[in-house]
Amino acid sequence: MLLDGTLVPIDRVAGQRHFYSGRHRRHGVNVQVLADPFGRLLWAAPPLPGSTHDLTAARRTGVIDALSSRNVETWVDKAYQGAGGTVRTPHKRHRTRHRLSTGQKAVNHAHARIRCRGEQAVAELKGWHVLDRLCCCPRRADIAIAAITILNRIETRR
Repeated sequence: MLLDGTLVPIDRVAGQRHFYSGRHRRHGVNVQVLADPFGRLLWAAPPLPGSTHDLTAARRTGVIDALSSRNVETWVDKAYQGAGGTVRTPHKRHRTRHRLSTGQKAVNHAHARIRCRGEQAVAELKGWHVLDRLCCCPRRADIAIAAITILNRIETRR
């Protein structure tokens, strides 16, 4: 399985500072996306505030525990370092180490080739232009995301 997080922009945020993502410099909701090895969108988690880190969001939704309890290998990006279980993360250069070894770079390259399919699932989700900028309450974003997930599943069966 492939797990990735994405920020879906929103515009109704009066007095809701926790929806602001400092990394993206905009307000939004964090959505965790689970894809199969072929890059097909399987599941999208209920959205959390945009300031939530990807690892925290995955832990809150329980997707890491659910996949680890069933021994499903999950490929993720560097944001999920320390997730544990059956989660596979690439090697990360630490500030005390100057460079990654040649073997670590090769592993990261192979990891990126596998994980790029997860990015395709995020692109499928965001391909529905309803999510370009949600104009509803952030707490209602889960309805739109669930509907898009179902419609996407119907569309891919054709």
